Amino acid sequence: MRGSYSVIEYFEKEKSLKKSLKKIRRYIVVLFLLVFFAGIWIPRLEYGSERSRLSEDILFSDGFRRQSVSDEEMEQIRDISAPGEALAVYWLESNFGQESFSLSPDETAFARKRWERAKGWGSYLAGCQAVWDDLRYFPVAESPENSRLSVSFEDSWMFDRSYGGERGHEGTDIMPSVNEPGRFPVVSMTDGTIENKGWLELGGYRLGIRAPHGAYIYYAHLDSYADIQEGDTVSAGDLLGFMGDTGYGTEEGTRGKFPVHLHVGIYLYENDREISVNPYPALLYVQGQKVRGDF
Repeated sequence: MRGSYSVIEYFEKEKSLKKSLKKIRRYIVVLFLLVFFAGIWIPRLEYGSERSRLSEDILFSDGFRRQSVSDEEMEQIRDISAPGEALAVYWLESNFGQESFSLSPDETAFARKRWERAKGWGSYLAGCQAVWDDLRYFPVAESPENSRLSVSFEDSWMFDRSYGGERGHEGTDIMPSVNEPGRFPVVSMTDGTIENKGWLELGGYRLGIRAPHGAYIYYAHLDSYADIQEGDTVSAGDLLGFMGDTGYGTEEGTRGKFPVHLHVGIYLYENDREISVNPYPALLYVQGQKVRGDF
């Protein structure tokens, strides 16, 4: 009886072991399936999250309008004649500068293939190219004879302004070293067509030029104009007028309400809506490309 009991006990244990192994195999299969599907869906979720950055209203977003470009990326795009596409990819991949992304040609080209299939890529790319791909010259000429005559500027995007009501500063002010109206020549940053010329209460004597890719470049507070009219075509580097201190008055010719300077603005239009973008990075991009003038 003892030997017979041992045999029965052996088979009972073997049966229990087989059940345990079967459960383990089931757990392994379930775990494998979980890992397998996680490997498929987690990247898809991450990619979907990234793709969500490219919304139909991306051109109106604070990230796009600020035009953030780090010092490192600025050095890289200065070697690119038409940097709009590279920056379009950079801003999406870096979440407008909040994450790291290399602007190397290979990585940019690879990332572009991912984004170009996404809805909204075409209009977003066109917006980036409109801001960047027509830029040729810094808007204030430099004097080769007088080193005292220089200019400076800082990123004053959306700084508070109060004339005419509380508002944000939609541009960059270029300040001369000598506070003298009519001294510093203002030149066109791009090729284009003069769409607006004349007096504005806020902008004084101003010009608005439509560049080939569609951006509207706004030059304000001029002291005087060159011999140009609305409808004329201009080339990058052409003289537009001279820096002044006009504006902040309903009466045409109001002067002296602020120091002499040039206000530069860049605007896009999407679905009949105006979009102002920060000109500061664009000015940094062309800072080394200056027309020389005798003044």
